[in-house]
Amino acid sequence: MSSKTTSHVAVWEQLKGLKGDELAAWRMNPVENRATVKERNLDALPLPFGWFMVAYSDELEKGEVKPLYYFGKDLVLWRGEDGTARIVDAYCKHLGAHMGYGGRVKGNSLECPFHAWEYNGEGAVVAVPYAKKVPPSAARPCEAQWRVVESNKQILVWYHPFNEAPKWQPESFDQVHDPEWTDYQKYEWIVHGPVQNMAENGVDAAHFKYIHGTDSFPDYDFEFDGHKRTASVEAKMPTPKGVMDGTIAYGTVGAGQSWTKFSGISETLMIAGITPIDQERTHIRFAFTQPKSEAEGPMANLAKAMRREICKQLDQDKVVWDRQKYMPKPSICDGDGPILPFRKFFAQFYAEWGDDTKKITKLKIDKKAG
Repeated sequence: MSSKTTSHVAVWEQLKGLKGDELAAWRMNPVENRATVKERNLDALPLPFGWFMVAYSDELEKGEVKPLYYFGKDLVLWRGEDGTARIVDAYCKHLGAHMGYGGRVKGNSLECPFHAWEYNGEGAVVAVPYAKKVPPSAARPCEAQWRVVESNKQILVWYHPFNEAPKWQPESFDQVHDPEWTDYQKYEWIVHGPVQNMAENGVDAAHFKYIHGTDSFPDYDFEFDGHKRTASVEAKMPTPKGVMDGTIAYGTVGAGQSWTKFSGISETLMIAGITPIDQERTHIRFAFTQPKSEAEGPMANLAKAMRREICKQLDQDKVVWDRQKYMPKPSICDGDGPILPFRKFFAQFYAEWGDDTKKITKLKIDKKAG
């Protein structure tokens, strides 16, 4: 966020006239005239490991089954009668039916629609209704385990290419369950680019002026510690009442969970889910909650404007991200911000790259406006 805006910048023409349902559709639609994954060097980046959102909790009722496609894999999600959400690979070990289409919940198990084989949350077949014994190969848990937790009214799954156990837990926020705070206001995008491009945006100093049209950008400090990145920002932000002073605190937890807290203008908590669909596409979800006293009272228009401004900036970034080429050895100048140190930090989430000695897991960056 920033002090004031300059005249229109180039990407704004791509969004001209988009609003309401048309804008919501643009955020999710396929992107035409983009180069291939190979031409954009996207195949040079593995999928990062960590906790990633696959659905909101209220999108999955007891006894409900949903097909998913994330991490380049077909998956199936269901909620058992005990209320627990579970995920397994989508294809039945028997004859390969996709269990996300026509599969149903039986107790806490998932029943395949083809021959009613029953699966537990580890991907092991626990019953075959017309057989005396489950084949040993089917009775074994799947090699790839999809560990699931629910936090902040979101369903998250742990992804690791080598099936390693979770190295941390998602961060939770009390405001999400506070009756004095609003239910989520939800927004979503499909971006045709990798998670790293989006994460890198936060340390890209120059783009604030040339993408978001800001006259200046605020001073702020980054701190990277292990799998977490945090920052505190003092900023002047545009509002319906003019430019006002505000404070932004934000952080990321691994590669997939992000949060931002705004205060001083209209108190807001935004929790983001950033989930790889495959090497090219990323599903982004923003969920906003605000104190009811502000969001539903005299300050309601200000609270709404806050959400709209945050989403608008994501729209502006998406115009570039959708066709951006990954540059493994970019030409960096002195005004760009700490992009290269940040890349070394983010590399810790690429298990395939190994060699932890070349990765930065602790880093502090003091960035001044200029």
